Amino acid sequence: MKAVAYLLIALGVCAGAFGAHGLKDLVTPERLEVFKTGANYQITMSIVLLFLSEESKVRRAVSYLLLTGIIIFSTSLYLLVIFDLPILGAITPIGGLSIILSLLLAALTLWKNRALK
Repeated sequence: MKAVAYLLIALGVCAGAFGAHGLKDLVTPERLEVFKTGANYQITMSIVLLFLSEESKVRRAVSYLLLTGIIIFSTSLYLLVIFDLPILGAITPIGGLSIILSLLLAALTLWKNRALK
């Protein structure tokens, strides 16, 4: 999973550069902000993914939930901007919810493990 996280970070940096240089003159400033949001979330959540160890079934499940959220959230925003498909905005919250749930599950797992010590 760590290799996937590093790959997602690299792709997020590429997406950010593409947005800043390739899309700058092709889309409105508002749509460019949406694209930047996708890249920022992809990079930030991929860094979180690096810290999730795969040592337990719960953490592995949290990692996959976070990965799913990153892919759905950021990809839907990228495609929304590049292809001007506002309908994809309806999919984005599913990715956001997956990200939020994975982070809450990670926090609960940590608190539970501390309580058992």
